[in-house]
Amino acid sequence: MVAHAQGAAFIADTGYDAERIRVAIVARNMKPVIPSNPTRAVIHECDEDLYGIRYRVECFFHSLKRCRRIATRYEKTGRNYLALVHLACALLWMA
Repeated sequence: MVAHAQGAAFIADTGYDAERIRVAIVARNMKPVIPSNPTRAVIHECDEDLYGIRYRVECFFHSLKRCRRIATRYEKTGRNYLALVHLACALLWMA
C-alpha cells in the first residue's frame, strides 16, 4: 500500500496506525502523519496542520460524491466518467 506513495509526507487516518506501515513510510523517506490509535501503548506525535489538509480533501470527495451520476457511476466508459468528474470538479471549484 505504501509502495506507490510519493511525496514528503504520508497522511492517513488511525486505521493505518501500525508499526509495519510506519516503518515502510520512513523507509521511503516520508514523514508519517498518522494519529495514534487510543489503545496503542506508544503514542506517536501527529502534525495537526498537515492532518488538517486530509480533512479538506475528504470534504471535497464528499462534495463530489453528492453528484449522483458520479457516486453511482452511471457512465459506462472510463472516458465519459472522467469527463463528468472533471465537470463536477469545475462546478465545485466555481461555487
